[in-house]
Amino acid sequence: MGAALEMSKKSMQMSEAKDRDGWLGLFADDAVVEDPVGPSFVDAEGKGQHGKEAITAFYDNVVSQSESLKFTIHRSIECGDEVANIGELRITLPGNQVGVVQLCNIYKVNAEGKLVSLRSFWEQDKLEFSPG
Repeated sequence: MGAALEMSKKSMQMSEAKDRDGWLGLFADDAVVEDPVGPSFVDAEGKGQHGKEAITAFYDNVVSQSESLKFTIHRSIECGDEVANIGELRITLPGNQVGVVQLCNIYKVNAEGKLVSLRSFWEQDKLEFSPG
């Protein structure tokens, strides 16, 4: 298992465990998170969250708002210092509202093994919540 795949697994595990500090610690100081890639309700300009301060705000304002997250990865493709994980994410919001979305997350690590990029491809209009 390469460093990118290992870090992607840690990222998903820490997200599911709601381990804020552990998740943030995976990222290099100059990392970029695009979740989702392109303009969205999270990032109107579609430029991503640049640097630890912006990534921390993303965690606090988006990731932490769910009651639970569950990644199911069907396939991982490693190339050099990157990995693409293809699968789905199940999100449970307060009030037992559940949404499932298909995704492809691409993680990139630097020479020190820190995440420098997380790009999450998923279709915002296909994420609908219903009672769980």
